[in-house]
Amino acid sequence: MKVKLAFALSVLFVTAVVFAQSLKSTMKAIVVHEYGGPEVLKLEDVPKPEPKQDELLVKVIGAGVNSFDGVLRSGKYAKVFKMQLPWIPGYDIAGTVEKVGSKISKFKPGDAVYAHISIAPGGGYAEHTLAKENQVARKPATISFIEAGGVPSVALTAWQALVDKAQIEAGQTVLIHGGSGGVGTFAVQIAKNRGANVMATASTANQDFLRQLGVDVPIDYKTQKFEDIAKDVDVVLDGVGGDTLARSYAIVKKGGLVVGLVARLDQAQLDKYGIRGASVEVKPNGDELSEIGRLIDAKKIQVIVSQTFPLAEAAKAQAETDKGHTRGKIVLKVGDEPK
Repeated sequence: MKVKLAFALSVLFVTAVVFAQSLKSTMKAIVVHEYGGPEVLKLEDVPKPEPKQDELLVKVIGAGVNSFDGVLRSGKYAKVFKMQLPWIPGYDIAGTVEKVGSKISKFKPGDAVYAHISIAPGGGYAEHTLAKENQVARKPATISFIEAGGVPSVALTAWQALVDKAQIEAGQTVLIHGGSGGVGTFAVQIAKNRGANVMATASTANQDFLRQLGVDVPIDYKTQKFEDIAKDVDVVLDGVGGDTLARSYAIVKKGGLVVGLVARLDQAQLDKYGIRGASVEVKPNGDELSEIGRLIDAKKIQVIVSQTFPLAEAAKAQAETDKGHTRGKIVLKVGDEPK
């Protein structure tokens, strides 16, 4: 009898241990099983990832929600990005390092970090995610994890467009289309920090907001034609496309540059006006994130988060970004800020 009882207790103990380990090895995440609207975003329990030798496991606190997330969710670029279902969205994260692979040298468990991770594997809308070392930077000390989650891809897009591609200099004039959005808010401030004269377009409701960001000449696209105001600019940063891009070629001075973020540039128009064109597809870059972080900590760039949603309400968050009128960024609150 005692033997049977001892055996039963040992089985219960082993079962409890296995159950406890299984709980530890799962996490909450938003999963997409089919492409479509926001309703395809489902909160589920999924296996917690394990970092490879060249990866970090990050406990996510804030995850940025971008307008491009909805495009990816629709499946429009599934083949381009070689996406595979089921898929966890999200590529902007801020959190703490939980575990590192054997080849990681710059970071250790407990470090506060933020990162733009690869789009195709995604993984940001989850309690834990993986990142490569070169995608990660230390989180700016002066902002929260939630704010930091709204920074990486949009700030890097603005940086790679204006610093890497346009190489803007003091005294040049830059026109930024969509100055109140995610990329636009960073583009305005990066351009100002490099000494440029900044013009920016936004709706009537965002004109004062543009001034607060430092825009020299705010343009209300609802009541004004930007081409009536902006003349002979050195650089146009276009994140709108369509008719806005088509009307932008004529306002760039000879030898100037149009940087496109969302639409293919028209080479015939570039040739017609004797100007240059460049397209930017943002790439993860931990070193540039470190540069941006220093500007944030120096109070030269402010981070604008207009709304936050819990992870479980990711569908609501994406529905908001799908509208295309977000001021600054929307961020998912995945975990609690460390005390």
